Amino acid sequence: MQFHHHGYVSGDPRVQDAAGTGVDRPAELPDQMDVLIVGSGPAGMLLAAQMSQFPGVTTRMIERRDGRLVLGQADGIQPRSVETFQAFGFAERIIAEAYNIGWMNFWGPDPANPENIVRTARTEDYAFKISEFPHLIVNQARVLDYFAEAAAHGPGRIVPDYGIEFVGLTIHDEGEYPVEVRVRPSTGSGAGAGERAGDERTIRAKYVVGCDGARSGVREAIGRKHVGGISAHAWGVMDVLVNTDFPDWRTKCAINAEAGNILHIPREGGYLSRMYIDLGEVADDDDHRVRQTPIEEVIRKANAILHPYSIDVKQVAWHSVYEVGHRVTDKFDDVDVDQGHAPRVFLTGDACHTHSAKAGQGMNVSMQDGFNLGWKLGHVLSGLSPASLLETYSAERQPVAQQLIDFDREWSSLMARKPEEISDPQELATFYLGTAEFPSGFMTQYGQSMIVTDAAHQGLASGFPIGKRFKSSEVVRVCDGNAVHLGHHAKADGRWRIYAFADRAAPGAASTLSDWARYMASDASPVTRFTPAGADVDAVFDVKVIYQQAHEDVDIMAVPKLFLPETGPLGLIDWEKVYAAAPSAWTSTDIFEERGLSRDGVVVVVRPDQYVAAVLPLTATDELTAFFATALLPQR
Repeated sequence: MQFHHHGYVSGDPRVQDAAGTGVDRPAELPDQMDVLIVGSGPAGMLLAAQMSQFPGVTTRMIERRDGRLVLGQADGIQPRSVETFQAFGFAERIIAEAYNIGWMNFWGPDPANPENIVRTARTEDYAFKISEFPHLIVNQARVLDYFAEAAAHGPGRIVPDYGIEFVGLTIHDEGEYPVEVRVRPSTGSGAGAGERAGDERTIRAKYVVGCDGARSGVREAIGRKHVGGISAHAWGVMDVLVNTDFPDWRTKCAINAEAGNILHIPREGGYLSRMYIDLGEVADDDDHRVRQTPIEEVIRKANAILHPYSIDVKQVAWHSVYEVGHRVTDKFDDVDVDQGHAPRVFLTGDACHTHSAKAGQGMNVSMQDGFNLGWKLGHVLSGLSPASLLETYSAERQPVAQQLIDFDREWSSLMARKPEEISDPQELATFYLGTAEFPSGFMTQYGQSMIVTDAAHQGLASGFPIGKRFKSSEVVRVCDGNAVHLGHHAKADGRWRIYAFADRAAPGAASTLSDWARYMASDASPVTRFTPAGADVDAVFDVKVIYQQAHEDVDIMAVPKLFLPETGPLGLIDWEKVYAAAPSAWTSTDIFEERGLSRDGVVVVVRPDQYVAAVLPLTATDELTAFFATALLPQR
């Protein structure tokens, strides 16, 4: 990681200097703010961490609990989420404490004795086949802790206002703070309650984000509806510490038996495991009574399914019973089509999509909701982008939620089948591996919009599909010869990334790349037009170059000054924007080959949330500037 560019740092470099609203942040919830986040779940906490990188924006988060989440219900962390953790600076630490899913085994009835189960398939997990990041299991509470740390250590110093409950809101047509929000203390405690404990009060915000779960009060306040229903099938779920003779206790398993089905997921720490136990069909007149099933019955059912193996439960850390529901909210913001103004209230996570837990998608998709929205709010409220940018949030995330519901409905149906309904014992394993790109989080592809171009030049970079997340690859950092992942250098700091993949010429020679760099340093370029006066040259755009040569053949002092910017109060040269693609002693990868990049050079533009926004030839400088003119406002 880079630090010292603002002066010598002797403490933890992850703790950034406070700035803007992070300096002397008031302990009590103020009467007015730019962004109010309601709820501190995965979407809300990620959103807070992102907004902390925009210290000029006043952001507050209210949470009805009186403190941090102790025991989370979600635990599956897909590779795309770990990739996101990398951008927020804590991937390595959470990987170290998490359970890494290396395999998934499948069990079914023994043909010779159907009352017993036998292992029918042993499959490698999909994660490392499609990503450099693993597939993890870790308590949701720890994920929230890490995002809370990132929010508190960012320049904005955002911390939750605990003990405050959302009551309702009214959106006004006029005023600088048009969203009127009613709140009250939920526990009589919490820093946000302040001297007004016990009293309902009104606060005002420019924007409100509902991250308040499946029973969202924010969703109800703006009149949005959950569309969908609950299936007539119930599952018990429990986190347990046990002794057992089941040989795959520390391996993820899908178990199909005469007595029912289990999805078994080992947890972090080496001892804890989560079990989803099939409780069967629910009668039409059940009226949710199945949710009162005692834990003893859930354990008995688990042992019946596991026969001839058994579990001796020593402790139940948490348990619940639920009926599978599949719902998507009709829109993820408060504005209907053609109302003529940008949205003011947004919904994220379970507030706008709910489904079963067995596909491990809820927390993961929720976090991507927050990532998608956060930088857009930051850009609009910082004056970098027009308010119309916020219209892309619902347009981009609602189709993703519907895809999730469709996938989860199919996976849940497969998991709930009876043995006699299964003609191919390998079908579930085949489906699990064959659909890996979706549950890994890598199938999302945003359509053409003001921040995603058409695919006219896609052929120049076939391995970076427009609208999909930037798939990293190893390159060699020229300044020190180290092999690094190009995408891992991009932090969740709200900046756009512009990767210039050079043509064949080396630095110093006349080339299309040198012409492009000269344009990008001119008054006509997007870097000049859309970077605020007085800000660092890379405050909005992080521009990097990747040469085709080996790193030892790149004369870094001949590289255009665009790629060696002088930034920070000391005007120090940033040496880490120049890379080489040719294989070296430390990597056998050539990113041009691996990602199908044109040897004539190509520009790849990546949004602050890591999605590819544009692919252009080096000669298309006017087209590049025109693209940014739709997403950004002139600053000079």
